[in-house]
Amino acid sequence: MKTALELGKDIASGKIDPVELTEQTLAEINAHEHRDTIFARTTEDRARTEAEAARTRQKSGDLKSPLDGVPISWKDLFDTAEIATESGSQLLGGRTPTHDCAALEHATKAGLVCVGKTHLSELAFSGLGINPKTATSPNKQGKHLAPGGSSSGAAASVAYELVPIGIGSDTGGSVRIPSAWNDLVGFKTTHGLISDRGVVPLCSGFDTAGPLCTSVADAWTMVAIMADQNSSVPDEKPLSNCRFVINETITLDEVESDQKDGFDHAIEALKSAGATIDQMQIPEFEEILPLGPILFPYEAWQEWGELIEATPGVMFEPVANRFGSGKDLTRNQYDTAMAQMMVIRETYNRRVQSYDAVLAPTVAIAPPNVEALLADYDLFSATNMMALRNTRFFNMFGCCALTLPTSKPASGLMIAAQGGQDRALASIGLSIENVI
Repeated sequence: MKTALELGKDIASGKIDPVELTEQTLAEINAHEHRDTIFARTTEDRARTEAEAARTRQKSGDLKSPLDGVPISWKDLFDTAEIATESGSQLLGGRTPTHDCAALEHATKAGLVCVGKTHLSELAFSGLGINPKTATSPNKQGKHLAPGGSSSGAAASVAYELVPIGIGSDTGGSVRIPSAWNDLVGFKTTHGLISDRGVVPLCSGFDTAGPLCTSVADAWTMVAIMADQNSSVPDEKPLSNCRFVINETITLDEVESDQKDGFDHAIEALKSAGATIDQMQIPEFEEILPLGPILFPYEAWQEWGELIEATPGVMFEPVANRFGSGKDLTRNQYDTAMAQMMVIRETYNRRVQSYDAVLAPTVAIAPPNVEALLADYDLFSATNMMALRNTRFFNMFGCCALTLPTSKPASGLMIAAQGGQDRALASIGLSIENVI
């Protein structure tokens, strides 16, 4: 499949009719063997209306953005007016908002075509993407493998070449994990860059929106559109002018063979291209690690605990248990942990401020077997936390981060820059993409 920007160029030149492109996309989705495990629902009426409007703009030469007329998918926690948005949970069955979320409003203003809503982990609170209550999306590496979550359907919709971009969310790794496990580009944006208005929340202090796609240029363009910013692609920053650092603690521990090989090969490619890469022990990783089991469960339980308790047995047990781990946490514990996190974040930012980015394996482990995890809930929970380990640090550090595919399947290179440096990160990512 062409990238979204390539499709946009063909629409602008008249080579592709946006209505025909949308009809072809819908037909391929509806005929796909995994249609019902990738898409919670398609939005055919809306898609056709938006495509017709794009065709009118195409004919008048009044296209609204480089992606005007391009069809994309949306994770089913982004509100769509008069279309069900259930966040992968039977707890929200039938929930139908009256307005689009802000990110979708901006995308629609830019001419993008919404073709459907994709499956996810229940209420977005799992990095594995396994959801026996609604649907578990397939992994491109094999249907028996966990797809990564929580933006599982978003990843599958791109990995199976049904759409060029899937919009996901990332609270602790939910864009980056499925991107890495499906050999995609994933962009975790700085918290607050893209409005969360109209997005079903999980942890409001950490929730971010971001794209899953096949190129950094597509990723940045979509980020900028959703943030209502200038969508021009930045110039590449020469790797000979880039300084990176690898943390020697925790993020390199217990990394499985393909993930380590992919990371190591990427690092060697960057060095060969002239990048400066240092290694150091960054103690803030160890210092911030104990705060995760307080901050995320507390916010999640405050958001959903009352509904979960009122409807016992509706939610998949391991996910319900993870929510439940926040039940007995006090506001004082949360406030203390949050204050500690902010101090550690400041120290971390000072320590790495002379570097363009911190590099790490996106996920330490390969995609696990779905049936094995469903047969052992303790294994499910332990594997989930291991999947989230590397990505979640950078949510707590307040970073923006990219994951790029490497030479090994299901192995991602994560590039994390300081918060607010999203455009600079894209500039670096474009250069890295060319060499790995």
